[in-house]
Amino acid sequence: MVRAWFVSLVLAALTGPWARCAEPTFTRHVVVSQEGNASDVGREALRHGGNAIDAAVATAFALAVTLPEAGNLGGGGFIVAFDARSGKVATLDFRETAPAVSSPRMYLGDDGGPKPRFRAGAWAAGTPGTVRGLAMAHARLGKRPWAELVLPAEKLAREGFEISDDLARSLNRQLAPGAADSKKGGTRDDFGRLADFPSSRAAFSRPDNAPWKAGDRLIQADLGRTLERIAAHGGDEFYTGQTARLIASYMKKEGGFVTLADLKGYEAKMRPSVHTTYRGHEVHGVGPVSSGGVVICQALNILEGFDLKADGPTAPRTLHRVAEAMRRAFFTRAMILGDPDFVTIPTDELVSKPYARKLAASIGDRATRSQDLAPFKVLPAEGDHTTHFSVLDSEGNAVSMTYTLEEPYGARCVVDGAGFLLNNEMGDFNVVPGRTDVTGQIGTAANQIAPGKRMLSSQSPTLVIKDGRARIVTGSPGGRTIPNTTLWVLLNVLEFGMDARKAVDSPRTHHQWFPDRLSLEGRSWPAATLDALAAMGHETRFVAHQGTANTIVISPDGRVIEGAADHRREPARASGD
Repeated sequence: MVRAWFVSLVLAALTGPWARCAEPTFTRHVVVSQEGNASDVGREALRHGGNAIDAAVATAFALAVTLPEAGNLGGGGFIVAFDARSGKVATLDFRETAPAVSSPRMYLGDDGGPKPRFRAGAWAAGTPGTVRGLAMAHARLGKRPWAELVLPAEKLAREGFEISDDLARSLNRQLAPGAADSKKGGTRDDFGRLADFPSSRAAFSRPDNAPWKAGDRLIQADLGRTLERIAAHGGDEFYTGQTARLIASYMKKEGGFVTLADLKGYEAKMRPSVHTTYRGHEVHGVGPVSSGGVVICQALNILEGFDLKADGPTAPRTLHRVAEAMRRAFFTRAMILGDPDFVTIPTDELVSKPYARKLAASIGDRATRSQDLAPFKVLPAEGDHTTHFSVLDSEGNAVSMTYTLEEPYGARCVVDGAGFLLNNEMGDFNVVPGRTDVTGQIGTAANQIAPGKRMLSSQSPTLVIKDGRARIVTGSPGGRTIPNTTLWVLLNVLEFGMDARKAVDSPRTHHQWFPDRLSLEGRSWPAATLDALAAMGHETRFVAHQGTANTIVISPDGRVIEGAADHRREPARASGD
């Protein structure tokens, strides 16, 4: 009794300012996304007879308008979908690919390091996959007419929408006069801003060039015309029609690498899910070229051998064991994972229970040095924006979808005349071959650049199934933190018995092998916990927030649906009936 009271007290203290009281539950269907207008568009698709895939397609196109820093036409991502009638799970890979002219050392300068600003501008972009992926998902699994799902986004772009305070502040930071923001160290020199590109200034500046404020209306006429063409002519228009010609023309003018041939040849791919079980529940995620499914399944398999519940979610021993599971799963990520069309990956073995038991046996009472896991010398150091949404329809079908431009606003450049931003996903390859260092730069072979290759991702759309019903639909943005954010949501529900709201609001941790440190969300961790972690050998650091896990949790009988929007980022919203 005392322990339960103490854990509840600690959780209340640690939960950040994003915490909310329990939100209304739903009984028919729900869409939970990072932006309210997009959630409403998805809900309307469900109300008009659409299924979970229809709602996902409509929501994704709407987010391309209303969440420009991450929602996109010019990026890529992954879908995990559950069909309630058949009980089957399908996954769809529409990750970007390297252009045909790509080579392993294409972004290196004379000093052997990445060229300045290699992550900004047309040359940072891979061949986009989002539109092809949404079209394939609709063709294989959708019900409603394609145009019906695209035109709500076209209307939002053409007529505009009232922007939130969060978007106003974000656009103002990107558009303000002055030198571009920069980050030194690692493989990133200067990320650039929208202000650096005339086409981006034209697309996102207020008509009078004054700063944006909450309630202003953002109209995106060129994007509206692009969506109108896609609605009328299907997803192929983006890859072989007028939009493709606009992309190719912009690439040629601005020094990018994507050609008409790259666009025409792009393919989305249906792949088997990566799956395991945890406490009697099926857990399904996406496999390579995303690392998310392998990392989460491997970590869950390791942790299933420990009684985490006995100690509680914030106990030092729990945090230690979770960190050690994360460390080992991220070592697997760095050493083995890449595009399965280019490298051989023993996925079934990596997510097997026997493999996990061997890894778990190496976890003791002290932190393992990350360098001790590597079969090669790790070098000393040289001098998060994705979006996720979850959908459940009235038939019990579920979709977990994550897609991205990579960094906020991707490559920061808008395609002239088309109105959408390009991704900067080429930086997700290991751009310095052979160099793995303690800062987290990875140079292993599996994820080095090659023509047509997909770059390794951390995206982790995840479904949990129990007794033939969807139980959890979740995922998150956040770069390499994505699998661990998702892992914590799963543990909070399946191990610690939390409801959706508490599972989403509770604090998170992250370890990614290198840098060899444990990140703790928030600053309210008790001193005794920090001292205990230090005594175990963990170097810790604090982060303000980790991820945005827009999550659905369904009661075992399917009658109560909790849609928990993650309020770490506003204006997230659950829309449903």
